[in-house]
Amino acid sequence: MTPHEQAPVSYRDLLAARERIAPHVRRTPLKRSHLLSQATGRDVWLKLETLQHTGSFKVRGALNRISTLTRAERARGVVAASAGNHALGVAYACQALGVDKVDLFVQATAAVSTLKRLGEYAAHLHVVGANFEEAQQAALQHMRQTDAVYVHAYDDPAVIAGQGTCGLEIIEDIDDLAGVVVPVSGGGLVAGIAVAIKSLHPEVRLFGVNPEVSPSALLSLQRGAALDPFEHGPTMAVPLAGGFGKIPFAVASRLIDEVVLVSEEDLGRGVATLIDTDQILAEPAGAAGVAALVSGKIDCPGRLAVIVSGQNVGSAMLRTVLGSPPA
Repeated sequence: MTPHEQAPVSYRDLLAARERIAPHVRRTPLKRSHLLSQATGRDVWLKLETLQHTGSFKVRGALNRISTLTRAERARGVVAASAGNHALGVAYACQALGVDKVDLFVQATAAVSTLKRLGEYAAHLHVVGANFEEAQQAALQHMRQTDAVYVHAYDDPAVIAGQGTCGLEIIEDIDDLAGVVVPVSGGGLVAGIAVAIKSLHPEVRLFGVNPEVSPSALLSLQRGAALDPFEHGPTMAVPLAGGFGKIPFAVASRLIDEVVLVSEEDLGRGVATLIDTDQILAEPAGAAGVAALVSGKIDCPGRLAVIVSGQNVGSAMLRTVLGSPPA
C-alpha cells in the first residue's frame, strides 16, 4: 500500500490525526531494552504507551474521534463501552476537548484500579456486563434512548487513525526495523500501526498477538472475515478478549504478516520480564508483545519494536500474575 492509496484509513488520515491530537497526547519513548536484546538475540525496542496519558494508547483514538465531532454532536453527549482503557481515554478526551455529557459503560471484569481512576473524571460510569459485548449492548441502548454519539473502542476509522499515530512515532524514531509486535484486541491499534508502517516500509514484518483463549484476529485472517463478537475463554488479559472489528479487518487483513498466540503462563511471564529487565510495569494485555517474544513465538531476526500498550493493572491482579495470593 502506498501513502496515497484509497483505503478505509489512509496514511494521510494518520497525519491529520497527529496534527489534531498533538496538543493533548504525549510522544511516548521508544526505549532499547539491553537485557531483552541479550536474552532473545534480537535488537529489542519497547514503545512505552504505558507512559501515555491515562496509562494506555487508547487516548489517541478517543481524542481523534471526539475532536471531529460538530458542536451539535458535542451537545448531544458521548457514550462509549469499554473493558477499561478505552473508557479512560474517552473520559480524558472529553475533559480535554470540553465535552460535558459523557456516559461510560464498563464491563464488571475491568480492573478495580481502573474503575477508581474513572472517578477522577466528570463522567457517568455504568458498570455493567460480564464482558465487552454486554457492556457495548448497554451503551448502544443508551445511545438509542438519548441520541448521544457512540465512540467505538476500535471499529471506527477515526479511532484507528488516532491509534496509528503511535506507528508514525516508531518509524520516525528508529531506522532499519525488521518487525513490529502489537497486542491485538478489537484491532484498532494494529490496523493503525499497519497503515503507518506498511505505507512507508512494506518490508517490515507486522506481528499481532492474541491470547490463546481469544484468537479472534488469527481466526478472522484465516477465514477471510471479521469475527466480532467472538466467544472467548477467561484471560488475565481482559482488554484483549473479544472480537476483531470489521473496519480493522478491512484496513489491516492484508497488512498483518502473522498473528501469534500466547498462553496465560506466557502473559504472566511477559509482565514479570518487563519488571525484571526494564523496571516497567505493564498490565498483562500490555505485555502481550513481550510475552510472545520471550516465549519464542516471534520468528523475525533483527531490530524489533514491541508495543507495550498499557499499564493499568491493580495490585490484586499483579499478585496473581506474579504468583502470590492476594493480601
